[in-house]
Amino acid sequence: MSSPQQRLDERYGRTAGAERRTRTAMIVAGVVFAVVFTAWVVWGGLSGTNAELETRELGYANVTDRSIDVRWEVSVEPGTAVSCAVQALNESFGIVGWKVVDLPPSTERTRVLVESLRTAERPVTGLPYRCWLP
Repeated sequence: MSSPQQRLDERYGRTAGAERRTRTAMIVAGVVFAVVFTAWVVWGGLSGTNAELETRELGYANVTDRSIDVRWEVSVEPGTAVSCAVQALNESFGIVGWKVVDLPPSTERTRVLVESLRTAERPVTGLPYRCWLP
C-alpha cells in the first residue's frame, strides 16, 4: 500500500527525476540569460560612436510676425558632421517654425550658430530641438 504522499506524487507526475530536471532547466536558463546579457553589454559598450554631442540654447533675436533668429551652440569632436533641428514656438508652446540644419565637419570643438527661421505666426521663443550625428 502506498502512502498519501506517494499517491499525490503519482497523481501529479512528480518523480525523483523531476526535481533534477527542474534544477537542470533552471541552471541552463540562468546560463543562457548570463551569456545573452553579457553579449548585449559588450555590443552596447563597444559598438557605435564615441563622439560626444552637446547643444545649448543661447537665445533668440529679431522676432517679427513671421520670423525669428535662433542662436545656439554645438559641441562635438572636431571633424564630425552634425545635423540639428531648430524650432520656433508660439505663446502656447506650439511649433510655428522648424528647420533641419546640416553642419559640416569643423576644426573647432564648439561652434556658436545663428539660424533664421520663417514662422507660420508670431513666435515667442526659438531654440535647438535636437542634434544628432548623421
